[in-house]
Amino acid sequence: MQVHEYAVEVEGTPAEVWALFWARRPATQMHDGVGIEILHPGDATGEGLIRHCTFRVPRYLCTGGIGHSWEWLTEVTPVESWKYDAVGKPLWSRAEGRTRLEDLGDGRTRIHFRETYHAFNPVLRLLLERRVHRFVSRDNDRIITAAVNRGLEHMRRASDGG
Repeated sequence: MQVHEYAVEVEGTPAEVWALFWARRPATQMHDGVGIEILHPGDATGEGLIRHCTFRVPRYLCTGGIGHSWEWLTEVTPVESWKYDAVGKPLWSRAEGRTRLEDLGDGRTRIHFRETYHAFNPVLRLLLERRVHRFVSRDNDRIITAAVNRGLEHMRRASDGG
């Protein structure tokens, strides 16, 4: 089993970051090669949201460099945290992730991420799990930080009428 943890700081309050993550928007969003398609929005707080994600994987997996995961969100605590469980491919796998927002004051938020990843097939687990998960996770902090900061800027411009 692989574990990946990191935290990023963004220029927005936890309420703004929450609004960005949980905004009702077009069904599919693309950010730096990562696609997120909302299949079911869940309840009013997002509990039960189901999404299909696409992301880059190593080309040697013979999938055209694209991986897929189907994720459902639970344990949603508005403006604080949420959990996701996922099934993904290639390497048919299971992942569990947690996201937590920490108020840093002065309009800044630290976003904490933790993910565990486990390939089902024991041979693929031994040969490829660590390498594939490292590839998939290596730019998460940069991608998330850039996407959240861009999204916050866009939300502010939209609310200012610009």
